[in-house]
Amino acid sequence: MTIRTFGPLVSGEWLADHLDEVRVVDVRWYVDTDRGGRSGRAAYEAGHLPGAVWLDVDTDLSDPASATAGRHPLPAPERFAGALGRVGIAAGPPVVAYDDDGGSKAARLWWMLRALGEPVAVLDGGLAAWPGTLSTDVPQPVPVERAPRPWPSGPFVEADDLLADGRAIYDARTAERFAHGDPAIDPRPGHVPGARSAPWGENLDATGRFRSPTELRERFAAARERGAIAYCGSGVTACHDLLAMELAGIESTALYTGSWSQWGADPSRPAETGA
Repeated sequence: MTIRTFGPLVSGEWLADHLDEVRVVDVRWYVDTDRGGRSGRAAYEAGHLPGAVWLDVDTDLSDPASATAGRHPLPAPERFAGALGRVGIAAGPPVVAYDDDGGSKAARLWWMLRALGEPVAVLDGGLAAWPGTLSTDVPQPVPVERAPRPWPSGPFVEADDLLADGRAIYDARTAERFAHGDPAIDPRPGHVPGARSAPWGENLDATGRFRSPTELRERFAAARERGAIAYCGSGVTACHDLLAMELAGIESTALYTGSWSQWGADPSRPAETGA
């Protein structure tokens, strides 16, 4: 296997045949966790792919939340390197990320490792696509030293540069949240001016797997010549849109990590409402 032939998706059957050649990461996380809802860690412990380790979206793949930076700011290089090293993931070996929600959380880890030039893929169809049995044995990986690497500027866009960038802007939240917001999690109604609604769930077909590249090229037609920036509520599910664009062969894409949780929390930034 080489980096050029690996990813960005793998099937359950492929993963079963190559399980000993990759590092598997469970990225299950739920938006209601901090309100007494489901726990990604508990879901992992109840049954996961054999040998998989678990990384937390809140603490491993993000810096602490704040109104100025958003709910899931990009983690400091030291935090991200430390999280990967803690679960024994050195630089270089290919990684497969999965969740139980169509890849909507796994895509965050995919985008971050991709930004660093690491070989990484998402399990197409998520946990449901795994053809084998699940394990409750929690691995005890040997920690490794992993040098922090600065985040490159290309795959990420800051709030102050968003509107002047010139690329098409896509909002991966549901159409309802795009138009009106959700008072439980959005700082105010609306969306970034000029953004297009592109709910991440519509990247998938009826089986829960990604649509064909042809369908995805049609879905993100505005990005084919201009490139694109994706955002969502906090910079997690936007990565699903970016993965879909990768499958469509669209180049010059970037993540607005702060997303609406940062943009909407600043009353000086403009907002549009409605569809």
